[in-house]
Amino acid sequence: MIKKKQKKRKKQISFNKTHWQAGTMLYPLPAVLISCGTEPSKYNIITISWAGTVCTDPAMLSISVRPERHSYEIIKKNKEFVVNLPSRSMAKAVDYCGVRSGRNVNKWDVCKLKAIESQHIKTPQIESCPVSIECKVKQIIPLGSHDCFIAEVVGVSVFSDLINSKGRLQLEKAELISYIHGAYFAPGKLLGTFGYSVKKN
Repeated sequence: MIKKKQKKRKKQISFNKTHWQAGTMLYPLPAVLISCGTEPSKYNIITISWAGTVCTDPAMLSISVRPERHSYEIIKKNKEFVVNLPSRSMAKAVDYCGVRSGRNVNKWDVCKLKAIESQHIKTPQIESCPVSIECKVKQIIPLGSHDCFIAEVVGVSVFSDLINSKGRLQLEKAELISYIHGAYFAPGKLLGTFGYSVKKN
């Protein structure tokens, strides 16, 4: 008996999901301004979205940078940088610092950003950012298109008006920017606080 060829059946996705191409789809992400350089003539800023927390004790974070970017060699050489968290009013500067190279333009001047002294490192902070996180590079991991810089947090500076009378940091009032698949967004509605799903009324 000749067996009939069976047609291959595509796997059906439940509900209304569609298969999407494999890629970086972990959103939303913070849109941050990385300041780098230890001499005024070498200061630069680069917009990064591939950034995240990697350890609590010691406090550590990571940023991923393409080796061809101007800031890459600056950070690699000096082994330090500052992660500056911008507010929604800085959205245009955030975008500009991501699409223009410090090799060709002074981003500080064009975006009217002021460099101020950090507490523990030579790299400056951006004065207008509500939060600035000073970092020292501990490890550089080549991954492919990007290299991952693992860094220890050695200092944090925040706007004083974000701290309430009880000493709580009200970061939700800073209107920080997030990045979602090629676009910038400001925070939306509060949905709940950590642990609210199991909190007793």
